[in-house]
Amino acid sequence: MGTDDPGYPADGESPAHEVVLGAYRIAAHTVTNRQFAAFVAATGHVTTAEEVGTSFVFAGLLPDDFRPTRGVAAAPWWREVPGASWQQPEGRGSHVRDRGRHPVVHVSWFDAVAFAAWSGTRLPTEAEWERAARGGRDGDHFPWGQEREPAGEHRMNVFQGSFPQQDTGADGWVGTCPVGSYPANGLGLHEVTGNVWEWCADWFADDTYRRRAAAAVRDPRGPSSGQARVLRGGSYLCHDSYCRRYRVDARSSSTPDSSAGNVGFRVVALEPGSSVAPLV
Repeated sequence: MGTDDPGYPADGESPAHEVVLGAYRIAAHTVTNRQFAAFVAATGHVTTAEEVGTSFVFAGLLPDDFRPTRGVAAAPWWREVPGASWQQPEGRGSHVRDRGRHPVVHVSWFDAVAFAAWSGTRLPTEAEWERAARGGRDGDHFPWGQEREPAGEHRMNVFQGSFPQQDTGADGWVGTCPVGSYPANGLGLHEVTGNVWEWCADWFADDTYRRRAAAAVRDPRGPSSGQARVLRGGSYLCHDSYCRRYRVDARSSSTPDSSAGNVGFRVVALEPGSSVAPLV
């Protein structure tokens, strides 16, 4: 788990270390709009973004005449958009009617936990997520090896072009792509790199790996408390010039009440032998 290669020290990506995991079953895909809609219809759940009335959307997905709104000082390409939610990913007037197989976005960690409770699943630990994302390989940055685009082949949905001005869509997509758009890794999981960030169960700390590097830990969990929860996998906005966190050994975090147009999740079955509900 982790890496010894230069990455983002503030994220606590190193050192590479050994962990031991018991059996578990993890979903092949992130939760889709279609499945999240079934959850909302059954429970009446109101997401954090809907309660707040706003969420954050990548400016490149907004119309040219979109009026100025509050941004993020360190990342001005994010805009706070009134009405943006899982049902209206780009704000009022947008919809997910033709995006049933796309990953649900604008979901907070609390929304993901609520969905899991309803579906009889749970969020993966960070260690479970990484083990599954690696696809049976060890030490590589990607589920298929060390090169991002081997022989020029696009194998994930990330930002192509000059960030943040123009996403050329050379990999086939601008914004999210439907689940299953790219080949599965060696363990049958799709889009574990790029597309959307995925919530994990663990609290985040930048010294987690250093603290447990001395000896193999079985079924590790993150800290017992914290300010932010772990996010893994990168998203369609990751770019080599800015956010090379589309690697299976990279990590990030966000406060559990936050939401954005590039954050979703996948789930794990409660019991090792049980099935994970269909996600499409």
